[in-house]
Amino acid sequence: MGQLVQHIAPDGTATVDSDYRLPPETSAWLYENLVIARDLDGEFVNLQRQGELALYASCRGQEAAQVGAAACLRKTDWLFPQYRELGAFLVRGIAPGQMAAVWRGSWHGGLEFTRKCCAPIAIPIATHALHAVGAAMAAQRLGEDSVTVAFLGDGATSEGDAHEALNLAAVDKVPCVFFVQNNQWAISVPVSRQHAAVSIAHRASGYGMPGVMVDGNDVLACYAVMSEAAARARAGEGPTLIEAVTYRMGPHTTSDDPTRYQPADELAEWAARDPITRYRKYLQDLGVLTDRLEQRVAARSARLRAELRDAVVDAPDPDVAELFEHVYAETPPLLAAQREQLLAEMAKET
Repeated sequence: MGQLVQHIAPDGTATVDSDYRLPPETSAWLYENLVIARDLDGEFVNLQRQGELALYASCRGQEAAQVGAAACLRKTDWLFPQYRELGAFLVRGIAPGQMAAVWRGSWHGGLEFTRKCCAPIAIPIATHALHAVGAAMAAQRLGEDSVTVAFLGDGATSEGDAHEALNLAAVDKVPCVFFVQNNQWAISVPVSRQHAAVSIAHRASGYGMPGVMVDGNDVLACYAVMSEAAARARAGEGPTLIEAVTYRMGPHTTSDDPTRYQPADELAEWAARDPITRYRKYLQDLGVLTDRLEQRVAARSARLRAELRDAVVDAPDPDVAELFEHVYAETPPLLAAQREQLLAEMAKET
């Protein structure tokens, strides 16, 4: 476990000891996804405030961690997200309308997720880490060279399911990467109240796997670290625990009020490390950031935000009865009775 991996300093300059570079077209593509993730995130928040979505968990401030981690993977590598990974979904090409279906409570929960090798969003904390390990074990036994990635929050590492997943993955040396976005807050509980270790990454040694701590606001560093961990997994060398140190710039979800617990000076300190501002300066120095690129990004952002609104605004509410139709192949009597009771109660309200 070494020091924090960083290729772009907070002021947007390349770090002194970094010679890591990506092709200009890849660098531009990363920037495109960062900006659009931020724009779409704002659109999702607005739609929830307008009553079009039941809930939404913002990724503002964490775009670099998500985009960098997902961008270097193969399309056949399976992602196991929690619920804040809009940047990773965007990289995978999941349509905004499919993302919105999850937050509207549609019965299918966004079918396009699985078509893009992305598991459904997991609201229960850390349960999907075990799913990621199971999928990695299956790939291992089938002789595939795919990698699975479990996206976790810092709070998830306090759950038993995360411990079990990390331990099993290390024992069986499965091709799974645990990507922890340490955004400093598990709802209203600071990370300092979740563990006493030097870092979350340091805990990897207890499981017998490498632990890497990376600047989660540095998209280039996240890309590099995930690339190395995925290559290691593909080579049969087992899992890696990555801690991306970042910050949640908004509420835990749209039902949360972060002003009740987030210190204003802390928020301002992290705002100065904004991942998009940092990367924009870096690309300017490389000569990659051009007016043409900015126009392309703005056009695509506008198109995707329009697609999101078209998919959500004035869309019909999901049929509540459908909740009962996709649980069992044959509906048992108790579930059928519950359905009839609910429908009867709803009929009284109309």
